Amino acid sequence: MNLKCPVAVLLLFCGLCAHVAAADLRLYTENYRPFSYLENGKPSGMAVAVVEELIRRTGETAHIELVPWTRGYHQARHQADTALFSTVRTAQREAEFQWVGPIARGYTRFYTHKDAGLRVASLEDVRRLGTLAIPKQWYSYELLREQNLDNLYGVSTPQDMLRMFRHRRVKLLLANNLTLDGMLAEQGMNAGQLQEQFDLMPNDSYIAFSLNTDPALVARWQQALQQMRHDGSLERIYRHWFPAADERTLVDLLRSE
Repeated sequence: MNLKCPVAVLLLFCGLCAHVAAADLRLYTENYRPFSYLENGKPSGMAVAVVEELIRRTGETAHIELVPWTRGYHQARHQADTALFSTVRTAQREAEFQWVGPIARGYTRFYTHKDAGLRVASLEDVRRLGTLAIPKQWYSYELLREQNLDNLYGVSTPQDMLRMFRHRRVKLLLANNLTLDGMLAEQGMNAGQLQEQFDLMPNDSYIAFSLNTDPALVARWQQALQQMRHDGSLERIYRHWFPAADERTLVDLLRSE
């Protein structure tokens, strides 16, 4: 009996299965300093540093790509073996992804131009100040839309929002305190020109894996992140990128499970 052909078919089949099982991860992020951006043509930033260390620890084959937020969000919702970072975990998004994190903790805060002399203490004040521009795919846009904020205006990118604020087409800026400096620098501005108002909400940033990604892989990433908390790696990365980080917030982040 000639077994060569069946054996060859079996080996080919096993090889194909191994290839499928070892599919490369595609990890999407956006231009969102200091979490992620391109430097000399390569992804860099705080979140990128965390993800690269997780790739090393888990031994996964993965590719990080900077894309517009809407594209990354769509891919991570519909494609297997994909993830989007940094993604704020909210009740509205909870069932859409598998979550690894948190990798950062900050606050979504309202700001005004310092020389405007405004005081904003509530969403009722926000309603009275005219158009509020926010990127349509941001969690804060989703939240405020649920609050029936009738002056909400969805824009395509954070840069669009910043340009409108810089040119005073809008009176309010809503931003994560961890990313504020980088966003302002792109528009030739700095935090000294702003007046802090009130916090809309605290936010935790995660790596959001698609539902079609192997849950065992996601669990390995979460375990590797826990190891980074315990051995001090996450704290070192965090302090490098956020040297003025609030100590209490950092302690809370490092205690997260």
